[in-house]
Amino acid sequence: MTIHPGAGGTEAQDWAEMLYRMYTRWANKNGYTVKELDYLEGEEAGLKSVTFEVCGEKAYGYLKGEMGVHRLVRISPFDSGGRRHTSFASLEVLPEISDDIDLYINPDDIKMDVYRASGAGGQHVNKTSSAVRLTHIPTGIVVACQTERSQIQNRENAMKMLKSKLLDLKEREHKETIDELKGVQREIAWGSQIRSYVFCPYTLVKDHRTNYEVRKCSICYGWRYR
Repeated sequence: MTIHPGAGGTEAQDWAEMLYRMYTRWANKNGYTVKELDYLEGEEAGLKSVTFEVCGEKAYGYLKGEMGVHRLVRISPFDSGGRRHTSFASLEVLPEISDDIDLYINPDDIKMDVYRASGAGGQHVNKTSSAVRLTHIPTGIVVACQTERSQIQNRENAMKMLKSKLLDLKEREHKETIDELKGVQREIAWGSQIRSYVFCPYTLVKDHRTNYEVRKCSICYGWRYR
């Protein structure tokens, strides 16, 4: 799973971190294990991007419906004027590709960059170039991993992520070009959201694909479903 903030600046980065916390808590509550693969902090708050792995039975089946743009409406804690802000974040969900699946990737098509890992992790992680970023040149797909102490382990994890993304493209090979595949992706902004989380002026969570919504009653403070 990969989360990217969209329109909204610091507010969107904070929203991306909120989504990350929401999904990790859901996973832990339901008996799944979560492994963080790549994490890039925001300048003021939140995160610029995060990639994490949810391991367990039927994890992909439950989570694939979450893929898309998520919208948040709230009174921003970063606005001294106390105004209402709208933020967006995108969520990408892909299955892990096991080693027994035959998917050949030409080594000449892969560009590998190494760099120092950021954030907590100990002196070894932060002082050596153990983090790995792989770029698949023909498609422009970029994956990164920096959680392991070993550069070799990070590269193996990054290759699994790359295979997952390439297999996702391969399953839609009826499209003529990669540009067509990228063309169906929605902008992380207005009109693209699959779900909205509204906390001002009322409390509502609505899925725009099914029009299913959960609203909090202002009288009894209970949740109503429709």
